Amino acid sequence: MRYPKALLPVLAVAVALLPFAFSRIAESQVTEAPTGFDNLTNGLVPQATHDADLAVFELARTPADGLGPPFNRASCADCHARPVSGGVSDVTNLLAGSDASGSFVARLVHEDAICPAAQDPGPAPTEITTLRLTVNVLGDGYVESISDATLAQIQASQPASMRGTLITVPAPGGGSGAGRFGWKNRHVSLLSFAADEFLSQIGITSTLLPNELTTVCDTVADPEDVANDTDVLARFIRSSKAPPRSAKLVGTPDVVAGTNLFNAIGCNVCHVASIVTAPPGTVLYGSYVVPAALGNRIIHPYSDFLLHDVGTGDGFGSSATSQLKMRTAPLWGLRTHPVFLHDGSALTLRDAIQRHAGEAAPVIQSFNALSFNQKRQLITFLQSL
Repeated sequence: MRYPKALLPVLAVAVALLPFAFSRIAESQVTEAPTGFDNLTNGLVPQATHDADLAVFELARTPADGLGPPFNRASCADCHARPVSGGVSDVTNLLAGSDASGSFVARLVHEDAICPAAQDPGPAPTEITTLRLTVNVLGDGYVESISDATLAQIQASQPASMRGTLITVPAPGGGSGAGRFGWKNRHVSLLSFAADEFLSQIGITSTLLPNELTTVCDTVADPEDVANDTDVLARFIRSSKAPPRSAKLVGTPDVVAGTNLFNAIGCNVCHVASIVTAPPGTVLYGSYVVPAALGNRIIHPYSDFLLHDVGTGDGFGSSATSQLKMRTAPLWGLRTHPVFLHDGSALTLRDAIQRHAGEAAPVIQSFNALSFNQKRQLITFLQSL
């Protein structure tokens, strides 16, 4: 296959990334992570435990459980639903923020409440707003088990003009690590991620986050998570399989050609195809020990889990730099997404590609230089993820 001359320099970047994607392949018992949209455990826990954890993930909370006072949905599965619990949806959250006080302050605007007095009034006229789309959490146990060193190696391999930002965030119980969860990489731990979502989306307080967003109409003593469901939710995510590829499309001529084009024009600089998790027993971010079921696993997330400015920043962040940056969206499971980008504003994959700018500008120029058929092949490859 012949590519435009503009694409050839990027091939060197693709070659440079390979050692970091498979730097530990030579180690013993490095295997592919299990995949599937089947609600089956990845081996971290027995199936009966995973089924029970799934029931907690799908459980609709009530005010007697501590729901609210303000909330968006009554269960995790109300948002993370496609194609199975833990996946994506077209549900978006509204964020509002202001820097009138000299430092940027953001808040989640809730859609519902257990009583009228606790209902969120919505954004003030002076606040900026943005929508945030529901993210997939399937396979995130493997993401949690990537070492900071591996992410730093990926970062170092990227061209200076496209180099991602690695931020360090605190972990539960002390320690810190490279942020990797959420649109802004606010969490390194699935436990803190689960606690944050449990409070912000459903209104359930926990020992990690024991303070209500508001006490109006609140009658349940804090922390409300007396059954330690926060730990159960984190365990459910950790024991979920990674999103699988489309069995119908993988290996077809168009997908093979599209894969080569994806790499040749430089999409894989940020959307890294393959990463190996840390060996079992590795201690990460202070106290997290990589389990045998999640260690030494090859995953294909198509993300570097770093922050980049690709022209889609929504203005939210603690600094002018971070306000422009978003986490590289993992593309595994992409075919299950109803809409695209962090705010759901792109209705097609072609729209999502064309919205890229900033650090991704050279890649988009190369994409636009492709023939009609080559663009079709690249998008077919994306539809196989």
